Amino acid sequence: MPAASTARSALPAFGFRPKMTVMYPRRLHGWRFTLFNLTLGFGHIVVLSNAGGYTAVAPHAAGDLGGVLPSWATWGTTYFMAGVTAGIPIARWLAGRYGGYRVFIAAFIVFGLASFVCAVSETVWLFMPARVLLGFSASITIPLGQALGLDEFPERKRSLGLAIWGMFTLMPFTVGIPLGGWIAEHVGWRYLFYSNIIDSALVAGVTGALLYGRGFRRRITRFDAGGFFFLVVIILGTQTVLNMGNDFDWFGWSWFLFGALITAIIAFVCFIVWELGERNPALDIRLFAHRNYAVATVCSLAGFLSIQGLVSLMTGQLQVLLGYSSSLAGAVFLSMIVLSLPLIAVAHKLCEGHDARFVASLNLLGLSFMMFWIGIFDDPSYFDVISWPFLLLGFFFATFFAPLGVLALHGMPPKRLLHAAQEFNILRIAAGAFGISLMGVVQFRRLPFHQLGLADHFGGRPFASLDLLNQLSAKLQAAGVSADKTQGILGNLIRQKAGLLGMNDSFLLGSAIFLVLAAFVWLARPTHVAYASRAQELRELRAGELTEQP
Repeated sequence: MPAASTARSALPAFGFRPKMTVMYPRRLHGWRFTLFNLTLGFGHIVVLSNAGGYTAVAPHAAGDLGGVLPSWATWGTTYFMAGVTAGIPIARWLAGRYGGYRVFIAAFIVFGLASFVCAVSETVWLFMPARVLLGFSASITIPLGQALGLDEFPERKRSLGLAIWGMFTLMPFTVGIPLGGWIAEHVGWRYLFYSNIIDSALVAGVTGALLYGRGFRRRITRFDAGGFFFLVVIILGTQTVLNMGNDFDWFGWSWFLFGALITAIIAFVCFIVWELGERNPALDIRLFAHRNYAVATVCSLAGFLSIQGLVSLMTGQLQVLLGYSSSLAGAVFLSMIVLSLPLIAVAHKLCEGHDARFVASLNLLGLSFMMFWIGIFDDPSYFDVISWPFLLLGFFFATFFAPLGVLALHGMPPKRLLHAAQEFNILRIAAGAFGISLMGVVQFRRLPFHQLGLADHFGGRPFASLDLLNQLSAKLQAAGVSADKTQGILGNLIRQKAGLLGMNDSFLLGSAIFLVLAAFVWLARPTHVAYASRAQELRELRAGELTEQP
């Protein structure tokens, strides 16, 4: 949305022609300016916390939504992120047609209604569509909230506004998980969504009161409805296959999954053909002709797929396998905020005067080391043992987005900067949703392998002298435990250890992915600092901030 001007046309209602011109000699200032930015930041934290915060309450939701499998509960995160991906392309088109703050308020109203449906849902079949709508409305608020906030900053201070917005962006991914865990443990998982209703009403009400009567510069462009439709089908179809594959034996007997895959493939082919002939595409695939953009996007997709998938996997497995409470599982990730929050505000400064490839490569190597460190733990049941790696992970998480964003936008024509940044963000969010499912698949597939290996090792084959299971079984039965109960205890021990080893395999795979990406990023062209006008610098900062949205 364009910056605030001294004269804007006021629209009395959605879709009507302006009847008068209203003058705005000054932006918000004083306590109104402070309240407005705090409100926007609070709203941003609320919508993004519904991704990270839900991962901590997913096991509780699984037991309450008709007693579904824990893997089904993760659909609530993946479909939320699918909704976020689908909503971003339409946000700016709606803002240009109806006005940014009007669309922003309407999106929060829808967000509150969808939260109510999530809170009262008794089955997963009502809960999941509500989560998609929740993500869709949340995604509209993200770019519009940033634009509304920056428009109130004086031009010379907009870089400060971007830094502040960056801190608001990271907080949900550090405090959202422990907050969600605390809510689930002490008041019930449904109150995560009940609180959304109050929060969204507060944000919509304060924003409407502060900006009441504001006009806007109407900007009507053609919306790529065909491309948008194909994109939604691709995302939802692919996500459905990944979500349900483990539980329905993939394509062994599920015609539904087979049909979803075929539909997604056909939609993908149609999407490519359609977008190549579209003048204003929903997703401009021609951007991949820019070498730096293509390399940075691949690194961003594969990297965020690993990060989002592994964090979500760890949050659930700490509760399911190790018996952590929801609040304790969330507290593991709280240590990330110590290093990540100060760094996110200045992360883009690290690339000034340096080749972004070098900064990105160091970051990817650091993430590879961190995933390897977590992946070699034998039993991360002690809180202090597992929390230390996440303290350092916060450093690399905060510096993951900026160098890849700088690399992606380097050499991009000014007119395509914002569109490229928006697309960069859309693709990364979609990859994060896919990663949650894929890392679960890795653990699921490695589980029987480790179960057989542990049974052979401790059961006497091939090491007859290590017949530990029989020894433990004899001791339990001597203590008065029945044979059936003894067998159940031993089976649970093997399954728990096999689950931990499967989770370790997922982290080791993530480590290998980051190691490959650290080398792959050097295929991009080198970046350099060149003189740019103030307007161009602000344009690049604004586009860069979009690429740094986790």
